[in-house]
Amino acid sequence: MDKHLHIVSFNIPYPPNYGGVIDVFFKIRALSKAGVKIHLHCFQYGRDTAEQLEQYCETVNYYPRKKIYQSIYKSQPYIAASRDSNDLQDVLLKDDHPILFEGLHTCSYLKQPEFEDRLKAARMHNVEWDYYRQLGKSERNFFLKFYYYTESYKLKKFEDVLEHASNIFTISKKDQHEYEERFPQTTYLPAFHPNDTVASKPGKGDYILYHGSLGIVENHQAALYIISRIVKGTDVKLKIAGRKPLPALEKIVAKTPNVELIVEPNDLELDALIRDAHVNILCTFQPTGIKLKLLNALFRGRFCLVNNQMVEDTGLESLCYVESSAEEMKSTLLELMEKEFKQEDIEKRKEILDKGFSNRAGAQKIIASLFPDPH
Repeated sequence: MDKHLHIVSFNIPYPPNYGGVIDVFFKIRALSKAGVKIHLHCFQYGRDTAEQLEQYCETVNYYPRKKIYQSIYKSQPYIAASRDSNDLQDVLLKDDHPILFEGLHTCSYLKQPEFEDRLKAARMHNVEWDYYRQLGKSERNFFLKFYYYTESYKLKKFEDVLEHASNIFTISKKDQHEYEERFPQTTYLPAFHPNDTVASKPGKGDYILYHGSLGIVENHQAALYIISRIVKGTDVKLKIAGRKPLPALEKIVAKTPNVELIVEPNDLELDALIRDAHVNILCTFQPTGIKLKLLNALFRGRFCLVNNQMVEDTGLESLCYVESSAEEMKSTLLELMEKEFKQEDIEKRKEILDKGFSNRAGAQKIIASLFPDPH
């Protein structure tokens, strides 16, 4: 029998150029390759409709996300209240196919009595209340700080809707431990990503790379930390690549001769930057979810130098050089710049990544959960 699946996405997952939509897009691609007929539902804001999705989906539907003034004062968190759509609910009720809700953002439908007998799963990209709390800690603007803390409070209460999910798929083992205490239907499902096989090159490069969406406070802070605490005082050449850098970062880069800023690289440019770097250096101060840029660096790049929070409880620790302080990272970086990345390093990556982070295996896990064998 044909396997039909509704996927409700918090945003249009094309182009797949930032964390959450990367996971959604490559999940869709993997499920489609496995023979699942996908009916995709996207909330639209800040992105155009994407006909590229139609090659993987039976149907693609778009729904406007509500404006902030329409939903900010509701008891639900804004990220969920702004994605409340009667039109979507009507479409989902036309059949009895399983439903996969992407992110806590789309999970308000879980508790609707009309869906009580449906097989429905929730994909958690983060422990959202903790993620927003961390954003609040980092934010200096009073109004944004107030918004993040308020949203965090609402999200923690809103998590109760997950008890109505048949399955909860977490993107990291750390998140799995967080959720399974309250929701025993929780399982770990690694992030979906653009990589089918390890494509790292042996040899040496002459620069290190940090990449990420630079308009996000967390990534902005990581870039400043690498410049001021790790690269400063060395002659190591650092390239920083990403979207929408904040003016403060541009000013500091302009004053630092061994740092180059590459703004809005396309996919091919970023891929080349990752592959040719001698070290991909990645830091985070929010140990939430799993960082897809870390997977990309491991599948495509040479050495990977990270701080503890970047790899905590991910299963990727053995593939990275992990340090807990800026001083330790600087020391290890200087040592790595003298080393050659070898074929044996690549083989170790293949063994771990192909086994534990395969898109094909992830798709089969979803299929087994949402299309159980009646026998």
